[in-house]
Amino acid sequence: MIADLNEYQKTQDEIRSLEERLARLQQTNEIGVKGFTKAGVRKMIARQHEELAAYEGSEEAKRADTN
Repeated sequence: MIADLNEYQKTQDEIRSLEERLARLQQTNEIGVKGFTKAGVRKMIARQHEELAAYEGSEEAKRADTN
């Protein structure tokens, strides 16, 4: 769970890194080859996006409480 803005930035960096890794896998391997690896990277990206969404939602809730 992302607790602060620093962790949020790190998670965004991790997503970029994973997307680059996925792009390399797609370029170097034909469709169907290393499919589990590509799927695993996609799942890691999805999990990171879920973490970002949860943090963003909690920040929205905090701002709503202060208004």
